[in-house]
Formats: sequence, structure tokens, C-alpha cells
Amino acid sequence: MCDTCGCSTGEGVRIYKPGEEEGHTHSHIGPDGKEYSHSHDHGHTHDHGHTHDHGHNHSHDHGHTHDHSHDDSHTHVHGQAGGTVEQRTLDLHLDIMGRNNLQAERNRGWFEAKHIFALNLVSSPGSGKTSLLERTLKDLGGEIPCAVIEGDQQTSNDADRIKALNIPAVQINTGNGCHLDADMIYRAKDSLALEENSLLMIENVGNLVCPSLFDLGEGRRVVVISVTEGEDKPIKYPTMFETADICIINKIDLLPYLDFDLAKCREYALRVNSGLEFFELSVRSGEGMEAWYDWLREGLKRA
Repeated sequence: MCDTCGCSTGEGVRIYKPGEEEGHTHSHIGPDGKEYSHSHDHGHTHDHGHTHDHGHNHSHDHGHTHDHSHDDSHTHVHGQAGGTVEQRTLDLHLDIMGRNNLQAERNRGWFEAKHIFALNLVSSPGSGKTSLLERTLKDLGGEIPCAVIEGDQQTSNDADRIKALNIPAVQINTGNGCHLDADMIYRAKDSLALEENSLLMIENVGNLVCPSLFDLGEGRRVVVISVTEGEDKPIKYPTMFETADICIINKIDLLPYLDFDLAKCREYALRVNSGLEFFELSVRSGEGMEAWYDWLREGLKRA
């Protein structure tokens, strides 16, 4: 269970390439945090007719009780001469994000060493994040080596769309988890055989809350919103916009039909993060896409 948001990010995580759902090896994270790989073959049922009962009872009673529960707040009572008692409370604090952040730094160093420009795409569901990714790969795939890590709770629908473009892709299903983390990216990247001087797009789980807390080791974080969502998203979900480098406002072709204040949306976002860079575009019409492509080209050069 995730210590930050309470979601299940351990058991049930699956990392695989599109088309390998059946009859192939999957990687799972067990309750103990370790990785287990095994093959699924759903076309056969095995019944060996054996029931094993070893009949051992490992219950031991030594006449005393073991209680191993610990509280992070420890109270120490010291007896002093003359019967005076001094009581002190010691508070212990642990950075629950420490493990993720350490792995994120390892990922970042690996990407930098291979000159890979890694982007973490985050948004709420329905913003057009996958459509943006799909069109970007169609237009730039022949010019720039690209690869994709897709994050979703279930299905490989988005990764299948990327695979149809002949772009290397790997799917991470988070099960009940609501975000990707740095360890998932570390394991998924090994399935892609990433080229040097390439672009890696990580499409995070559709959620404007929990993904904001998890550094994946990306070079830049890109938050995508659409004009159908309302201009107040940046102040309703400030942590996501505070941690982002780029804000893409999508579906601007719909502006004539909606009550959406584009200037107000930018104002709200800059109130949260004064360093945000904006791209206003329409994936459907293509308006504004070239400026986005130029930024990607320049980012890859810097990487």
C-alpha cells in the first residue's frame, strides 16, 4: 500500500509490451516489495490430482506474550533520587518519499548519461493526453527516435495505439494504484532498449493529485489540461501545476463554443507557478502543434 495516498501500488502491478497479455511472462510486485516474474498460459488447465497437507502445527506457547508493535513516539521515564520522575518524549520522523526520490535520481542520471529527453505527461482523464502523444509521434517519429511508457490502471488500450505507429512502447498497469513511481520506470525502461539521443514519453495515470508527488526521474514534467475542464484547474489542484515545467492547454479549437477564459486559466496557473511555460494548441486541428514540436527538438538537443 502506498504510504502517501493509501492506494495499492505493490501487488497487482504488471509491466509488459503490447500484445503480450496472454501466454507471456509478466512482472509483478509482491506484498514484500520484491519483483516476481512468471508466465501465464490461459489455454491449459493443470490438475495433478495431488493434495498436500503436511500436518505441521507451528504454534508455540512458551508461557509469555510477544508484542512487536512499535509507536514512533517513545516516552522515556527516568527515576531520580528522592522519587522525582522526569518524562521526555522523543518524536521520530521518516521521509516516506525517500526511497522513491533516490530511485528517481538514479533514473535521471541514467537518462542524462544516454542523452535521453524524458517527459512525464500528467493530466486528468479526458484532457487529450494520449491523442497529443499519438499525433506528436506521428509527426516526429520519423525525425526523432522515440519510445513510450504507458501508465494505466487496467488495459493496454493506449499502448496498443502507440504500437500501431511502430513506436517502441511498454505498458504499466498499476492495478489499484493511482500513479506511476520511480521504481516502475526503472524496470520498464529495460524492456525498451532505449537509443541514445532519443525522446522518451511517459504517460502517467490520469489523475491530477497523486502523480504530482512522485518524481520519476524525468527531465521535464508536462501537465495537460483542456478547455472543456474549466479554467480553475490550476488553483483546484495546485501541487500538480507547482511541480510542472510545461502547461499545455489543449482543444483550443472548441473555444468559440465554450465558456472558458483562457487568460484567467493562465493567470491562475502562474499564480501557482510563475515559471510555467505554456503551449496553447489543438491536437485535432493542428493549431499550435509546431511550437510544441520545436520545444521538443530543442529539449532533445539540450539533453
